[in-house]
Amino acid sequence: MKTKEEILGELSKIMNELFEVPVEDIKMESKFYDDLNLDSIDAIDLIGQVQVVIGERVNPEDFKTVQTVGDVVAIAEDMIARRSSES
Repeated sequence: MKTKEEILGELSKIMNELFEVPVEDIKMESKFYDDLNLDSIDAIDLIGQVQVVIGERVNPEDFKTVQTVGDVVAIAEDMIARRSSES
């Protein structure tokens, strides 16, 4: 199972490649809109990449309340844990 740090590292790399956000600016408490200047279209792209990180389709409803990088990490971590317990 991936740790929070591993998930954060993968998301940081993705956000750097897709949106040119400097990796050093991406922290658990970073707000997508206020701190990282990402918009709703970027958020949709990020959801698609989260699916790649966790290896399964995500429910977009899970992301409606997401505001920080830590929120996405927590969702990814929960989905990975759920998948592991079902195996």
